[in-house]
Amino acid sequence: MNPEQLQEENDRLRRAIEELSILNDLARSISVQNDSQEMMQTIVRRSIRAVSAEQGVITLVKNEGGETGKTLIRSMVSTMGHDQYHFNQELLGWMYLNKKPLIIIDPKNDTRFRNLSSDVSFRSLIAVPLMVKSQLTGVLTVYDRKGSDPFTEDHARLLSIIAGQSAQIVENARLEEEERELRKMQEELLVATKIQNELLPKTMLHIPGYDLFATTISAKSVGGDYYDFLQSEGPGVALCVGDVSGKGMPASMLMANLQATLRASFEAQHFPAKVMEQSNRLLHKSTSDEKFATVFLALLDSALNELRYANAGHDPAMLLSADGTVKHLAATGIPVGMFDGMEYGESVVEMKHFDVLLIFTDGIAESPDAKENQFGRDRIQDCLLRTKDSSAAEIGHALLEEVAQFSKGMPQSDDRTILILKRT
Repeated sequence: MNPEQLQEENDRLRRAIEELSILNDLARSISVQNDSQEMMQTIVRRSIRAVSAEQGVITLVKNEGGETGKTLIRSMVSTMGHDQYHFNQELLGWMYLNKKPLIIIDPKNDTRFRNLSSDVSFRSLIAVPLMVKSQLTGVLTVYDRKGSDPFTEDHARLLSIIAGQSAQIVENARLEEEERELRKMQEELLVATKIQNELLPKTMLHIPGYDLFATTISAKSVGGDYYDFLQSEGPGVALCVGDVSGKGMPASMLMANLQATLRASFEAQHFPAKVMEQSNRLLHKSTSDEKFATVFLALLDSALNELRYANAGHDPAMLLSADGTVKHLAATGIPVGMFDGMEYGESVVEMKHFDVLLIFTDGIAESPDAKENQFGRDRIQDCLLRTKDSSAAEIGHALLEEVAQFSKGMPQSDDRTILILKRT
């Protein structure tokens, strides 16, 4: 072996030892870390040092809905005062197709990437894929080598080894973090569900001469439907059913706001229309324009057997008489919270012996079957007619069972709430 060959072999061995040292140092550093962000910062710092780069970044991606890739996380480290560079969609698309190291020495004149911005400020880059089970999960990119020497194939090879050693560990750490966050959200959801359940009446209100039943079945752990009983100073009892816009946690928060608003308004104004007007004013002030609620509020005078109601854009309630005729108690105004200064009408109906009042949310009428047919008001009315001689609770359970059977096999897409008042 001549001196030149010996020098080359010594250089090769020296590089191999340096690479092993870099990889061992990296393995020790990330093996004791559980936080994916800290782990990626460590990998980027070691990569920058290994190839004498000025800046580095890890971008985690995943396929979603047929898109080329969706950026999940960027973790960047810079040794200089440069603006932070981002791996753009064109380069990401190339990486999805090729899944191999990419070296760009002259970005402005590289014919492979004609659509790169003409004002790119980096001089060169190396990008290597992070692969897990043959799937691209991220890209490790370094920018601008210090000094005048360009990046080489050896630098790309070393970064590929770092990426190969790190990809699964980063993915595992990210999945563990997602699992922890999911558990935390589930715990918070349980607390929210408990709080929401405590906002609903715990027992049915006893009204002499009347039978009362109400319940709600949320489409999610927490929902936006609401029912309540409000006792006035005189013989009147207010019965309320509401349905706020949206679903899940945001809807449940708006529902709690609606309940507090209606209760406060009822303390000041006992007439349903006035309660609606004040509630609308307060809700509009405290929520954004796209947040609103439909509300049916009825004040029952059990001494006169009169029902005075206001309907803010809610599904018309049904009043079934003993002779089988049905009256629909339609809206007397728009949903509360949409516009300030709205006025609401008020109507009065008589509750005769054995009359049945049904107030429900659209989750009942709009429940779909497998062919996307809705349960509809006709089926609700037919159920009322068949069960009108039963108790309020029996009527309610029969209706909910018919809705469940109609929508069997379909996921519940909306909250289902009913309130039934029957004069005995």
